[in-house]
Amino acid sequence: MTDEVGTSGNWNLPNVLTGVRIVIVPFFGVALLHDGGNSIAWRIVAAVLFFAAMVTDKIDGDIARSRGLVTNFGKIADPIADKAMTGMALVGLSMVGDIWWWVTIVVLLREWSVTLLRLSILRKVVVAAAQSGKVKTVLQAVALTGLSLPLRQVHAPLHRLGEVLFYAFEATLAVAVAMTLWSGYEFFRDVWRQRESIRAA
Repeated sequence: MTDEVGTSGNWNLPNVLTGVRIVIVPFFGVALLHDGGNSIAWRIVAAVLFFAAMVTDKIDGDIARSRGLVTNFGKIADPIADKAMTGMALVGLSMVGDIWWWVTIVVLLREWSVTLLRLSILRKVVVAAAQSGKVKTVLQAVALTGLSLPLRQVHAPLHRLGEVLFYAFEATLAVAVAMTLWSGYEFFRDVWRQRESIRAA
């Protein structure tokens, strides 16, 4: 694939960080599911890995845009890495009973349908990221990082605090799900409008 901006090639810092995020996914899954999700130490490791992945997602995007390192590879691999990590978190947390399965299914259907459509129309229609999508991403990152922590596994005197934080992150996830559905609607609406404008031109 060729660069869309610049002549640096695909081997640049943003793409390396994207590759690292993809590699982290299985390790995060193993840490989250260790001992059925009941290991305090491994849940902390899982939360740290997820947080690191979300931070590097922001960093590599900022670097790519500021230094003119946006490549076709990055435009494809970056959302895949993001959705793979988010998907692993949702599935893993559903497996250990911290998130309802219907929430995971709804979010994953929205995320992957939008990602696949965005990739399929990459060269024909450009749909800028809406503000609602950015809010959704932040809320998801906060909620899934928090829920990866061993909030219900800790013992007294931290048990009560853990319960309060668990339901606070559950509430954050509920808002994130609402924003996920709304931003998905906005995306499909904008794609439809752009396709119609192209046909009319």
